[in-house]
Amino acid sequence: MRRVGEELEAGTMSLYYYVKTKSDLIGAMDDLLMRKVLLPAVPKDWKRAITKIATRTHAMLLRHPWALLSMQATSPGVNAMRHMEQCLQALEGTSMTLQQKLTLLALVDDFVFGHALREGDTVQVVDMDFLEAQMATGNFPLLTEAFKNGKMKLEKDRFQDGLRLLLAEYGPQRPRALNR
Repeated sequence: MRRVGEELEAGTMSLYYYVKTKSDLIGAMDDLLMRKVLLPAVPKDWKRAITKIATRTHAMLLRHPWALLSMQATSPGVNAMRHMEQCLQALEGTSMTLQQKLTLLALVDDFVFGHALREGDTVQVVDMDFLEAQMATGNFPLLTEAFKNGKMKLEKDRFQDGLRLLLAEYGPQRPRALNR
C-alpha cells in the first residue's frame, strides 16, 4: 500500500479510506482490467464474438501478466460479471445447452490463460550446459532437432490458429463433444 501511495502521490493511510486490504486493491485493479476487455457491442456471429473477446482478454493478460494469478485470488467484480455476460450473450443464439456453453467458455479461458502464461514467461530458467550435455548423449534426437538453432521455432499465429481450432471442434454443430 505504501508503494501504491507513492505512485499515486497519496498517503498510505489515505488509501485505506478507499481500499481496506491488499486483496481489495487487487480486486479493484482486476475489475479495471476486465472493463478494458469488454466489447462495445457483441457481434452476432458467435465465433467472431468469442474470438474478439478471447483476443482482447489475451492481449490484456500479455500487457498485465500479474493479473493471471491475481484473478484467481480475488472475487470477480462487476466488470468480470459483465465480461461473462458478454460471453454468454455471444452464445445465446446457438443450440448449445447452458452446460455446454459454460464448458466451452471454460475451455476458451483455459486456452487464453494458458497461452498468455506461456507467452508472458520471459524468465525461463534453462541450464544450457545441462541441456546440451543431455542432447549430446544421443538419447534425445527429437529434442536435439527441435533445438538445433538454439531455440524452438513456433508458429507466430498459434494463438489465433489454436482458438479457431478450439471453436471449430466445440461448437454447436458438435454439442456431443461437450457432453463426454
